[in-house]
Amino acid sequence: MRTVPFPDRTRADGYRGEMSDERIHLVVLFGGESAEHDVSCTTAAHVLRAADPERYRITPVGISTEGQWALAHEAVDALIEGPHAIPGRLNPIGTDVSPTPMLADAAAGDEMTVVLPLLHGPMGEDGTVQGMLDLANVPYVGSGVLGSAVAMDKAMAKQVLAAAGIPQARYRAFAEHEMAPGLPSQLAEELGLPVFVKPANMGSSVGVSKASTVEQLREAIDHALTYDEMIIVEEAIVGREIEVAVLGNTDPEASVPGEIVPGEEFYSYDDKYVTDGAQLLIPAPLTDEVAATARGLAIETFRALRCEGLARVDFFYETDDAGRGRGFLCNEVNTMPGFTPISMYPKLWIHSGLSYGALIDRLVDLALERHGRRRRNTKR
Repeated sequence: MRTVPFPDRTRADGYRGEMSDERIHLVVLFGGESAEHDVSCTTAAHVLRAADPERYRITPVGISTEGQWALAHEAVDALIEGPHAIPGRLNPIGTDVSPTPMLADAAAGDEMTVVLPLLHGPMGEDGTVQGMLDLANVPYVGSGVLGSAVAMDKAMAKQVLAAAGIPQARYRAFAEHEMAPGLPSQLAEELGLPVFVKPANMGSSVGVSKASTVEQLREAIDHALTYDEMIIVEEAIVGREIEVAVLGNTDPEASVPGEIVPGEEFYSYDDKYVTDGAQLLIPAPLTDEVAATARGLAIETFRALRCEGLARVDFFYETDDAGRGRGFLCNEVNTMPGFTPISMYPKLWIHSGLSYGALIDRLVDLALERHGRRRRNTKR
């Protein structure tokens, strides 16, 4: 299996693809209604810095936490002054714009339009926006409705991965209405302590807690229920945290694996986006054989969940000095991973030979390829 994709490069930044001579209208969606709103705003700022203005006419569109769509004039003005003028975090408030006529104009216009939905969590990464873009007949970056929805719902994703034979940690998933006074004690007995408690439909470690007692487990469940009505409780794995970036549509390729050494007890929201306390080891210190296993399993997982475009596949690697253990256990899949400067996904591809700007170009090309392929099977 190849570690470095696209080896026959013709561009200095590491990307050789089907580069169109036509300038593309790139609509960058950011913000959103989820608890990951701030992460999205930061991600969008860095993507706008890196996007090639000679290839793209860029329209940044922010979505407020109340669901209001607006043209991000702050980012538009900064783009005119140059990418270095873009602030570290974009403000999604500007002149109101309705998504329906905007997308209708994009679909009907002479200009080639691609939407880059840099939205994390519910109402963005879960298939909702993807369905709207499909109805509008507008190409977009990332997985479609099915892949986005299944990967976003960790409980459903675990069922699909189990059916596909992908190894995972032991877990229990349940809905809020199934919560009973004795359930925390039952979960502690079944899974052992400590455990991790997660909202099913959230990312960036939002709402995740570690519980070492039954009382802590009860409190962690209450906390997770403030983010979602479906909860997952997982056994705590003693192992290394390995992540692999996957890129492609029908023929996906995997980056070199990376390893996260958390600065806190586990890889928390603050560790990812605030304190920068985690160490990112790229490539992960693994043997060639073990690294190849991680890449192969990442691609299997990507395909099992019907992902497209991009995804970051996160594993625990459970093994001791004697090589005993269950090996790689899939933790979760992110179909729109962060693109902040300390994010693992772009760093893995940069190390694999694809620059930040070239990665954006590749994702746009994949969006156009998939859109064309899918539309061949419709009446449009």
